[in-house]
Amino acid sequence: MTVRQERTAPTGAHPLAPRARLWPALGAVYRAQLSRARVARIPLLFVATFQSIGIMVLMRGVVDGGAGEEARAVVAGSAVLVVAFVALNLLAQYFGQLRSAGGLDHYATLPVPAAAVALGTAAAYASFTVPGVLVTAVTGSLLYQLPMGGLWVLLAVVPLAGAALAGLGAALGLLAPRAELATLCGQLGMSAALLLGVLPEGRLPGLVRLARDLLPSTYGVDALAVALGPDPAWASVAANLAVCAAVGAAALALATWAYRRAALR
Repeated sequence: MTVRQERTAPTGAHPLAPRARLWPALGAVYRAQLSRARVARIPLLFVATFQSIGIMVLMRGVVDGGAGEEARAVVAGSAVLVVAFVALNLLAQYFGQLRSAGGLDHYATLPVPAAAVALGTAAAYASFTVPGVLVTAVTGSLLYQLPMGGLWVLLAVVPLAGAALAGLGAALGLLAPRAELATLCGQLGMSAALLLGVLPEGRLPGLVRLARDLLPSTYGVDALAVALGPDPAWASVAANLAVCAAVGAAALALATWAYRRAALR
């Protein structure tokens, strides 16, 4: 080796690779989690869909068919319940078990932003609910003789309600001190989505109605219920979707903060 070569040869450790940018990293996490969900969660998606359809069948005994408020509330609430089962309940369990087993340490060693892990996982779980939501909504519309022209609103309801519920589920799983408590919080959240989303708002007491307003998925339920009417008030649909989007952004921000907090501990 010449003197010039000796002077220019590296003498220290190699620099670390730069951290991945947010959007490419988010896409990679999303694809990986969606592939994992397709393999491991298909039976649970079937259970969630079957559960929601079973609720609609039971409610059909006390709720008349037609485009009445009660029928639309049952169908819309049952459709969004599929999202709650997967995006809220299962995601709370997943992050709770991941934190308990030390799986967050693996993600912490990767050169990806914390937001990419939290948001990519939440988006994958929310996307996984699409087939079940469609099957539930179509079945409910047929069962309750509702017009199907407004089902296109699901294109907005699923991602917005899914983001809100997935962000909430991820935050619950990451903030719970033990995996068992994360599972309990996920179950309680899904039960709240069932009781406050499926039951018609007009039948609820005032205090319970206030609690309903605090549940982010109910705004997606209300938007879909209005769209299923014979003469939808699109301004009301847009307003409910806007609130759902705002709450979803806040829930995902909370999930990102909770992930950073859990990964550093």
